[in-house]
Amino acid sequence: MAAQELKPGTWTIDGAHSIVGFSVRHMMVSKVRGRFETFEATLTVPEDPAQASVTATIDAGSINTDNGDRDNHIRSADFFDVDTHPQFTFRSTGVEAKGEDFVLKGDLTIKGNTRPIELDLEFNGSTVDPYGLDRAGFAGSTQISRKEFGVDIEMPMDGGGVVVGDRISIQIDAEFTRLAD
Repeated sequence: MAAQELKPGTWTIDGAHSIVGFSVRHMMVSKVRGRFETFEATLTVPEDPAQASVTATIDAGSINTDNGDRDNHIRSADFFDVDTHPQFTFRSTGVEAKGEDFVLKGDLTIKGNTRPIELDLEFNGSTVDPYGLDRAGFAGSTQISRKEFGVDIEMPMDGGGVVVGDRISIQIDAEFTRLAD
């Protein structure tokens, strides 16, 4: 991330042009995909962009898998327990170059359980929009174990396997806008 590509300052995520999505194995034969509708993130970029940091909050109750009954079950104590743990949080701890891309390291907290994760991160560039705002785009992905974060419901199937897999794939497409100096 060269300085001329990502200007120093405070950047906030543009929720209308970003998505926090996921997929998980279902019934051992397919995947359920979903997204979170409500989230916030701040990117702080110092003079050296390699020292940038990110904080993010996701409203756990804003899950949307396009199936209301399933979403309500995921919000329950069986899964996210949103009445007790309404938010997920992420706080970066560092960024490293990985070829032309990056690895964003940080601490993710889900259901009161904090674990280190690494996001494979692609910087998609920056631009100035027609309104004079600086914008920057990123794509990130990782996999986590839901059980490591306390989402440990077991739903075994009669013939073997489980209804909901343990590995969760996370995909993030984020567009940030730099706040005026």
